[in-house]
Amino acid sequence: MSAVYAAEGADFRGPLDVTKAATAVLDADGTVIGWGPAAHALLGYPPQEAVGRPIGSLIVDRPGGYHLATPLPGAARARYQILHMRRRDGHITRVATATLPLSHEGPGPARLLAVADADETERWEALQSMLRGLATQSPVGLAIYDTDLRVVWTNHALYREMGTSQYAGLGPDDMVAQGEILSDGYPGTLEETMRRVLATGEPVIELHYSGRPPADPEHDHVWSCSYYRLQDADGRSLGVCEETVDITDRYLAQQRLDLLVRAGGRVGTSLDMTRTAQELSAVAVPQFADGITVDLVDVVLQGDQPPPGTTTAGRVVRVWEGTRGSPGATARPAGTPRPVDHPPHSVQARCLAAGHPVIDTPDPREDGARSLLAVPLRTEGAPLGVVTFCRDRHPDPFASGDLPLADELVARAAVCIDNARRYTREHAAALTLQRSLLPRHLPRLTGVDVAHRYLPADSRAGVGGDWYDVIALSGTRVGLVVGDVVGHGVPAAATMGRLRTSVRALARLDLPPDELLTRLDELITQDAHEQAAVRTGGDDAALGVTCLYAVYDPVTGRCSMASAGSPPPSVVDPLTGRTSHPDVPAGPPLGLGGLPFESIEFDLPEGSLMALFTDGLVQGRGRDRDAELDALHTVLADHRRPLDDLCDRIVGTLLPGPVGDDAALLLVRTRTLDSHEVAAWDLAGEPEAVGRARSLATGQVDAWGLDGELSFTTELVVSELVTNAIRYASGPVQLRLIRDRTLICEVSDTGHTSPHLRRAGSDDEGGRGLFLVAQMTQQWGTRYTPTGKTIWAEQPIPP
Repeated sequence: MSAVYAAEGADFRGPLDVTKAATAVLDADGTVIGWGPAAHALLGYPPQEAVGRPIGSLIVDRPGGYHLATPLPGAARARYQILHMRRRDGHITRVATATLPLSHEGPGPARLLAVADADETERWEALQSMLRGLATQSPVGLAIYDTDLRVVWTNHALYREMGTSQYAGLGPDDMVAQGEILSDGYPGTLEETMRRVLATGEPVIELHYSGRPPADPEHDHVWSCSYYRLQDADGRSLGVCEETVDITDRYLAQQRLDLLVRAGGRVGTSLDMTRTAQELSAVAVPQFADGITVDLVDVVLQGDQPPPGTTTAGRVVRVWEGTRGSPGATARPAGTPRPVDHPPHSVQARCLAAGHPVIDTPDPREDGARSLLAVPLRTEGAPLGVVTFCRDRHPDPFASGDLPLADELVARAAVCIDNARRYTREHAAALTLQRSLLPRHLPRLTGVDVAHRYLPADSRAGVGGDWYDVIALSGTRVGLVVGDVVGHGVPAAATMGRLRTSVRALARLDLPPDELLTRLDELITQDAHEQAAVRTGGDDAALGVTCLYAVYDPVTGRCSMASAGSPPPSVVDPLTGRTSHPDVPAGPPLGLGGLPFESIEFDLPEGSLMALFTDGLVQGRGRDRDAELDALHTVLADHRRPLDDLCDRIVGTLLPGPVGDDAALLLVRTRTLDSHEVAAWDLAGEPEAVGRARSLATGQVDAWGLDGELSFTTELVVSELVTNAIRYASGPVQLRLIRDRTLICEVSDTGHTSPHLRRAGSDDEGGRGLFLVAQMTQQWGTRYTPTGKTIWAEQPIPP
């Protein structure tokens, strides 16, 4: 039997036990007087040859004679020796011997000599040493339970671990306080686990169990426990053996590592500072602390970096406060922060001033004392704030060993909060830029009532490039615009401002909608080509812009419209309340170049309601466009409500929460000018028509009750404009006066050349007409029509 498999045939009696060993009885002189059968088998000498011989004659270690080791006086156990003995066949064998005194006085048997094979004896002694080591020296705690699962034996390691030996008769769940199985897949108690081992014979390896031992009743310990069934040689169950190793330090180290892994996956899932603070709290409480507060420097919430080298303790706001047992602790949004005043001696103020963690250890004699650990939120420069961990239920106060974990947790949160700060700064800058580029106040016009809403994207992408505009055109007409720049952030907002300016400039030329979009498309395409020639990489944000441009004329009640990829508007009939979509030709987005745009023209009765919007209002991720349009039409059905109320209801119905894309909405209710406010005359293309035009104009001005000075300037303007039309164009001429917020004078002819304002020389006989018109009117200009052109001029009407 080899040492590897010694356990298979282990005999705890040992080879030198008198029931197994070769034995000889010796007298006081060492002469053999008795020889057992086992001695005959081991050494080969029959009893008749061995009896009467000195035992030393069989031992070869000392040729001159051998004296057996004499036991100490009063020794109750045998003396153990390794010797070499000569077998009857002449071979030398190595044996282990033990002598046991039988009698100390008189003749007769004096000693009993036991002999066994030395190798077998040494293996047995090693096994005994191992068993003694498990009982007295092993660091592994051992306990033996009987079939009733009561403790019958423990080793010294378990005694040291628990601090007491009073375990006889206890059950497995009675040995420690507040015991709990931490490993998954096992019954709820150790007793149930051990009963399963006893019943099935299947061992349990490395079950993790926590509790408070009698030697340390104030702190939780964790043990790795293994169980296997004990049985006799016949296979009958004798009980269960328990092996335990205290792995508290290793378990806590693993818990810290797991905590950092969870922090890496759960902290910083958004670019919101308050949510990041909440996520840090969810990771740290209650595993690391019983409570946590997160305070940020006030300027951080605005996206700014605190100046380095400043003391910030007096300028912090609390954005999160969470405690054990209250996972729903109320967050304090960054928009309404609660200022916190930390006294100079507080742990938070000392932490911010020093720039490193500070531990505040309470007096253990004080009831309800709390242990505080303040760690600065720092990335670069001055701290962004401070995180304060609190322990009031945890058995251990904070110590220097907790600093690495706290530093790592707060460092990860600091990076996320700094990213959120940078995003806040960029988002605010983009939003400020975009809103500065959008019209702050829409003009009050006679032809339309308007209301608008703009909702910037509330997502990581930031604001986008949607815009709207209302442009006053000549002849009381109104230009209406909605557009959407692809992309988000500052580049999209800057592109939006560029395009809005371009649209307003082109609209002032009184271009029809299709031609305006064509000119805008050419500008975008040309700009993209110029940028591509001077830089590599990146795309122009203006490419793919969608835009809808409409012109409404309150004199005729007609509306012309063209689209570059924008959704068609919704129009509500003022009489029936029915909602429809004009059949606007779907033009391509701007920037593709070379593709035509088409206009349509349709009537808009007075009181019509028209909703112009970008696609962010009715479509987005997880939204059905048709369903959203139906919801829009449902709100517009109540078209007689005030426009601002309708805007609020539309936004509340279609965009009740944060939006992933910009949305612009422009509501327009049309009005028409009364026929008494407009006067028009057809004139012959002859010089005599100039006098008639002056007479008709002054008569109409007097009929409207306007003052005499306005009548004089109107007569002069009409005279100059009609004269130019007759002189430089052919065909009939039309004169039209419109009384609105200003007095508008229009002269139309069949010519297609636009007059130019110039400064006449002192000796020139002409060339001063338009100069006089420009000096005496508020503004003037030219617009082209399908049949020619119209020169117009506006004069302010005195209040």
